[in-house]
Amino acid sequence: MIAVSVFHVRAICYPKVRGTRELLRGVAHEVKNPLGGIRGAAQLLASELPGSRYTCYTNVIIQEVDRLQSLLDRMLGPRQLPKPEMVSIHQMLEQVRKLAEVDNEYSIRLVTDYDPNLPEIYADAGMLQQALLNLIRNAIQATTTDDGGDGKVVLRTRPERQLTIGHAKHRLLIKVEIIDNDSGIPEDMVETMFLPLITGRKDGSGLSLPIAQNLVQRHGGLIEYERCDGKTRFIVYLPAGRKNDTGK
Repeated sequence: MIAVSVFHVRAICYPKVRGTRELLRGVAHEVKNPLGGIRGAAQLLASELPGSRYTCYTNVIIQEVDRLQSLLDRMLGPRQLPKPEMVSIHQMLEQVRKLAEVDNEYSIRLVTDYDPNLPEIYADAGMLQQALLNLIRNAIQATTTDDGGDGKVVLRTRPERQLTIGHAKHRLLIKVEIIDNDSGIPEDMVETMFLPLITGRKDGSGLSLPIAQNLVQRHGGLIEYERCDGKTRFIVYLPAGRKNDTGK
């Protein structure tokens, strides 16, 4: 009998991860202030040395400061509050699917398996589309065609009933699954994969999962990670109906 490894992680269940994330956000805020000073000093130096051979060095300083500030902004996440309205999860997914297909350099098929009877959700469509796009792009980049794989990512929606998230018990939620056939998250990274800058890819930023988690949690939802039967699943749960539509 062959043993099958199963990993099942609810991101919201890790208080240490949440605490570490808040610590990193605090550090990011502190780092942004001196970066602004460094950029300003480099600009003043460049203005004092017009046409100098040192201008290329001040330009490098400014460019690298801008790059670090952009990285910190992504770590901190969006500053604006959600602007929710009643929206269709399938309209959002279709918009995200089209965006993902545009920059799909791996020619991975995106297969949809939607439940047409799902209700609308009360959400900021732009924020949730960003979260879903992060997860789908990750799945596309991770999907392999080795060992008989067929190079596809499945987008599946289903209802989920009677699920408690935090202290809120929801009668009905929308479950969105992003399924691929990659090798999954390394075991030693499973409990920290939602922290900023944690990544298993050489070219990864380690920000797409933390940003997705933050945006979903702003809507009272959660993200689960599951690895089973050769498939990797990121599962997004979103409360159906309006805010505070909960029950016992």
